[in-house]
Amino acid sequence: MSLAISPRHKAWMRRALEVASATGDDVPVGAVIFDADGAEIAVGGNEREASGDPTAHAEILALRRAAERLGSWRLSGCTLVVTLEPCTMCAGALVLARISTLVFGAWEPKTGAVGSLWDVVRDRRLNHRPEVYAGVLEDECAALLRGFFGREAP
Repeated sequence: MSLAISPRHKAWMRRALEVASATGDDVPVGAVIFDADGAEIAVGGNEREASGDPTAHAEILALRRAAERLGSWRLSGCTLVVTLEPCTMCAGALVLARISTLVFGAWEPKTGAVGSLWDVVRDRRLNHRPEVYAGVLEDECAALLRGFFGREAP
């Protein structure tokens, strides 16, 4: 179940789409973290190809940068906005970081862990469960990915 999407969520997703558009040769996924007052505190775009690091997903990089900026791994009160449904690694990381709110765009039927294949963030066995706003600017987010994979086809 997803909560009602606000104009603020859409504005934040537009910012995440900007970040995603700048990923170069990597899968265009963008993540932005906002603090409790709505100020942008960190961004991340996929950097797996550039870094050779399999964990360099947009969400992981944004979480690391936000923690560094705030001086704490606890990101309570923060909102993570990402253009694609997080995978199990990223969903687990945002739970462990105590992100209060997750906003995502396109669904990921192959690896999604926020309702598609798994639902890590709502697992009642875990000690933290963020609010989730799914499908924010879903068509725009999905179009960016389709464009990338369309040009990658042999």
